[in-house]
Amino acid sequence: MTSPDRPPTCQQCGNPLPPPRSTGRTRKYCDGTCRSAARRGRSPKAIQNPDNAPDVHGYLTSGSSKAMLDVMPDETGADAVGSAAAGGRAAARGLLGPLLSEESASPLDAIAFIQGAAREIGEGMQAAVQRARKAGRTWAEVGQVLGISRQAAFQRFGRPADPRTGQPMVSSMLPGAAERGSALLADLVAGRWAQACRDFGDRVAQKLDAERMAVMWARLTGMIGLLEQVGEPLAYQAGDLTLVEIPLSFEAAERTARIAYDREGKVAGLHFLPPGFT
Repeated sequence: MTSPDRPPTCQQCGNPLPPPRSTGRTRKYCDGTCRSAARRGRSPKAIQNPDNAPDVHGYLTSGSSKAMLDVMPDETGADAVGSAAAGGRAAARGLLGPLLSEESASPLDAIAFIQGAAREIGEGMQAAVQRARKAGRTWAEVGQVLGISRQAAFQRFGRPADPRTGQPMVSSMLPGAAERGSALLADLVAGRWAQACRDFGDRVAQKLDAERMAVMWARLTGMIGLLEQVGEPLAYQAGDLTLVEIPLSFEAAERTARIAYDREGKVAGLHFLPPGFT
């Protein structure tokens, strides 16, 4: 039974909310992105002048940097971009609705179809971003459309070359890194401490064994509550390391799990970073 206090749709984007959880606070937003956008909209500056609402937290950004970001002109056409995004969501709902209905003949076929569509959409997004870059759009503008920072946009879609070899860094990425990072996090959330530690490199294993992993997770959830939602993993190359970043929404705060893998596939680092931390 739906609680009368629980809104049926996200209070930021208007999409239907996922099923309620048995524990935790009442969900009002569909994900961390919408929650952050709503928080920015509630800021005093946004209320007084919505067109110049800040996109950064004052306590995470220096005065000069904050001033530059707060006055950055919106050259992407917010109304047009928002309309295009709404059209994309509507098209996706129209396509997926019949596949996800209980009358669908084969749920497994629906999974395969959606997986294939997601792969094509991912490749299309990469091509669209490269087109925008060739047209002179900045990473800040790309990030603004995607609702992420310019650094996150570059990490996800950029193709930097290794200055030592001249080769694209993406060619050095550990295969399947995103899936490995997601599996590690799933073991951690499920309390499978030993399994979560199985790929740790020597330096990490010396500081973080199964027992310490359990203590670390207990402290984290004790400070910011239960984990409510896990975002899409992002893998990118940083020097000799492949980094996997996974957005996490807890009851009282947002974190990003950053897992570093060396060339042998061993975990060389594990951190849970607050928003804005690079």
